[in-house]
Amino acid sequence: MGNDMIQVAGRPFSLDSTMDFGEVEGVIIQQMLNSPELFSYRSMNELRFEINLRKNIMESAQEMSVSDVAFTIFETARCNPTYWNLTSAGGFLLRQGVRPSDAILDINRNGSLYGFECATAIIIIYYQAILKNIGRSRFDSIFQNIYLYSWHTNPDLEIHYIYSKQFLPGDVVYFNNPEYHPYASWYRGLNAVELSDGTFFGHGFGIMTAEQIIEFLNTQRHPESRQSAYLENLITRISPITVQKLIASQGVRNAYKNSRIVIHHNLCSISSIQYQFFLNNY
Repeated sequence: MGNDMIQVAGRPFSLDSTMDFGEVEGVIIQQMLNSPELFSYRSMNELRFEINLRKNIMESAQEMSVSDVAFTIFETARCNPTYWNLTSAGGFLLRQGVRPSDAILDINRNGSLYGFECATAIIIIYYQAILKNIGRSRFDSIFQNIYLYSWHTNPDLEIHYIYSKQFLPGDVVYFNNPEYHPYASWYRGLNAVELSDGTFFGHGFGIMTAEQIIEFLNTQRHPESRQSAYLENLITRISPITVQKLIASQGVRNAYKNSRIVIHHNLCSISSIQYQFFLNNY
């Protein structure tokens, strides 16, 4: 059965070619086929890479959920000093001479040494997923100057967002709590990874249904609040351009790239679009 929602090299993708995909991959593809969105890939290799990336995003989210990492605000953020320098803003800067892959893998392994908020958690999950996709040597040559702070990313990791009510496994979504209690501003929202069974992982919350997340956020509203927390139509993803670059780069170190501006906004749990707004107005 062909379907125009997935195209590979300009041709409709046929479900028959998924025979060699695993169960989770099959769920992702089926949901892409059922989506109103068009997914276009230059090659079967590119489609496979993205399906794998989504699977690895979910896997890394699940690994974080059972690790000992803590949820905390920027003022009390902490990291393993063997691999990271903690900045005054509560960001983690990769130490000189450390393998980027070692530092990224250490976060779940030595979780009790780490505390960060939920936007930072998503970027960590993205790096972990990419590392699983491309392997350590390529990861180390591409991502040499990692700085973890909120939605800030290395120039080789571009994220983009779309507005849609139909989420796919491995998408990052945002639960907004507009009338959060001023004494618990970190409950202004939650960035969460959609898992393949329809539950979500949000750092500090664990794995829950959308209803459970909203119910909890509603307990953190100010007393006069009238508006419930809700799931936004915002979807955040690793950009297709990044996927294409990661497939194309065979571990050759790119020429020196300017690092991106970091906006140290000190607001926990903001959405990707809010961070983009700060960047655009810098």
